[in-house]
Amino acid sequence: MDLALLEQRLNDRAQPRYRAAQVWEWAARGTAGYEEMTNVPAALRSALADEVPFSTLEVAAQSEARDGTVKTLFRTHDGHSVEAVLMRYRDGRRSICVSSQSGCPLTCTFCATGAMRFGRNLTASEILDQALHFRRIEALDHCVFMGMGEPMLNLDGVLEAARRLPDLGITHRRTTISTVGWLPGLTRFVDEVEEPIRLALSLHAPEDALRSGLMPVNERYPLAEVLAECRRYFALRRRKVFVEYVMLAGVNDRVEQARQLAELLDRRVFKVNLIPYNPTGAFEGSSRRAIDAFKSVLDRAGVPATVRLTRGRDIEAACGQLAASRDAAAA
Repeated sequence: MDLALLEQRLNDRAQPRYRAAQVWEWAARGTAGYEEMTNVPAALRSALADEVPFSTLEVAAQSEARDGTVKTLFRTHDGHSVEAVLMRYRDGRRSICVSSQSGCPLTCTFCATGAMRFGRNLTASEILDQALHFRRIEALDHCVFMGMGEPMLNLDGVLEAARRLPDLGITHRRTTISTVGWLPGLTRFVDEVEEPIRLALSLHAPEDALRSGLMPVNERYPLAEVLAECRRYFALRRRKVFVEYVMLAGVNDRVEQARQLAELLDRRVFKVNLIPYNPTGAFEGSSRRAIDAFKSVLDRAGVPATVRLTRGRDIEAACGQLAASRDAAAA
């Protein structure tokens, strides 16, 4: 729902100021359309249905994996492709992974989104409408900004959307914004964000040369500068930074690289998520034995580390696989 357009149309009709809050409250609880908003006058509901589309996004396709993960392909009003994912866990958690851009301009070599043509930043309403789509399916409790795009390149839109997520049942402490290390946005995030929103860093290599090969952004903003901002976040917020580390066979998964990573990361500040590589055609994933050996090094060094549970791989909904479908990427 375009919330700015909603406010404008309500003002045009001289509606009381609380009316926008009423409509938003209904939408945030998972209402399917204006017709269900029983405390809004029927004539106004009809007018809004004509003038303010209930979603800024059109659902183009949706698929469900064997593990219950749901991936949805959306189209924006101007034809850009966006994907988002609902992940269902056995313990009852319902987490969504949302996108902040259509495509991504930062071209990380292991990520399918990086191979897409970059479209544009998404508006806050377009980000929220991904969450609202899944809220209409079931209740939600976690959100990660780890879908298509670099959130720190669209920080205003991301934060505007994130600040409304508690209305959907997702608290700030259960909201995570990820970055590959886009320093201007990261610095703003550390300086300006007062809410206890979590920070995640896509790291993927323990030294600059390898990281620059995998992630070109590192040539502009090297590890030392990015990690310094992460440590400053911890100093100000006293909240650990999640480190995402995708395991690439023969590239970044050797025991000596685990030792480098352990030396690089302060165990008080960082927690490592080791991510089994989800195939996109560029690399081979590390074996389970290699992942276990890598984690053992971190464990012995006292650096908190877990191996991320892969969700939705069979529908290309797992970490690094979002590309708004191969057909859309080629369009």
